[in-house]
Amino acid sequence: MASSETVYRSTNDRRLLVSRAECLRPLLAQNARQGAVDRRLPEASIMALAEAGLFKLRMPKRYGGHEADLRTQIDVSAAIAYGDGAPGWVVGLANTCAWIVGLYSVRAQDDVFGVDPEVRICGSSASRGTAVTVEGGVRLSGRWSYVSGCLHAHWAVLGFDLVDEAGAVIEAALALVPAVDYVVSDTWFTAGMRASGSNTLSAEDVFVPQHRVVSRARLAAGNYPTERKDEIVYRASWAPTLTVSLIGSLLGLGRAALDHVRDAAGTKEMAATVFNRQADSAGFQMQLADAALRIESAYLHACRAAEDIDEHAARGELPDLSARARARADASRAAVLVVEAITILLNAHGSGGLAESSALQRIWQDVNNAARHASLLPAISLEIYGKALLGLENDIALNV
Repeated sequence: MASSETVYRSTNDRRLLVSRAECLRPLLAQNARQGAVDRRLPEASIMALAEAGLFKLRMPKRYGGHEADLRTQIDVSAAIAYGDGAPGWVVGLANTCAWIVGLYSVRAQDDVFGVDPEVRICGSSASRGTAVTVEGGVRLSGRWSYVSGCLHAHWAVLGFDLVDEAGAVIEAALALVPAVDYVVSDTWFTAGMRASGSNTLSAEDVFVPQHRVVSRARLAAGNYPTERKDEIVYRASWAPTLTVSLIGSLLGLGRAALDHVRDAAGTKEMAATVFNRQADSAGFQMQLADAALRIESAYLHACRAAEDIDEHAARGELPDLSARARARADASRAAVLVVEAITILLNAHGSGGLAESSALQRIWQDVNNAARHASLLPAISLEIYGKALLGLENDIALNV
């Protein structure tokens, strides 16, 4: 268990970083519409986030990072997404990729963090590439879709299958690849999270040295290559961390939608009724309360999952299947609750919320895009958790 001093320090660091994110909300909100039009984050937003140190949340302190826990990442992502969902999503995933780099050997970390402490990292852990073993490493080729933040990244974490001469899969693994070794294709044409620039990366016969390759089986077992076993953050469980880290931006979008609708209720009339103000309608009041409670419940699920992961890391323990399954179910339920809340808020606010000039329509589109990430799909998460509650083996998901 972490000491009270460690918890106190972590809480104060969290407050400072969240405060930095909150200070950027006006700028992010101002740039949000242009980012959606351009299908990439404006450079002014990226620079402001970088100057605030928000791409360094999960970077080891040895390289000038904050080495923050998962709960902090969620809170900061939420604070950013309140201003604009896309940078909240991009910063969250960039920090998750930085955390992944922190699991590698110090030699690999030096390659990424040591050269440039302002480095930004994108990635896809899906095995969309293949590689063959060569002297000193592997030769990697592949095509990875939905790589959020790739337009602003210097490195990528890429999943692949190591194959033999006959093409049979030996094992799944991850590689660290610098931007000079891959190409970004403009493929991100979506109705939501447009500014995340989640385009496609491709690589052809790229050499990756062995120290920048790690097997997925080793990651799943918590047997991380890093020699720095004293760094608690990099002892957290692999799959639950990846899944729970997605929730922060959804929470921020939910809070932004709630405040948008609540602030308008004092002057917005309710068409075809006797109410000159939505705020005077008992029906509206109940919808607002319902939405608020769903968003608050989502946060409680997210906090429980994050704190359980962080506490296991502090104890140096790998969560059992039941704990990992519950963390995934918590994240999935949080996503469902936020989507439900924003739908209620949009219905209560009225059709004006779908106007292009309204921030509410962009929030609605962004959250519906983000909540459909494969790791958050509710039917799969519930089945995994149900099996765990019954003592049955997980036989449906690759990452739990």
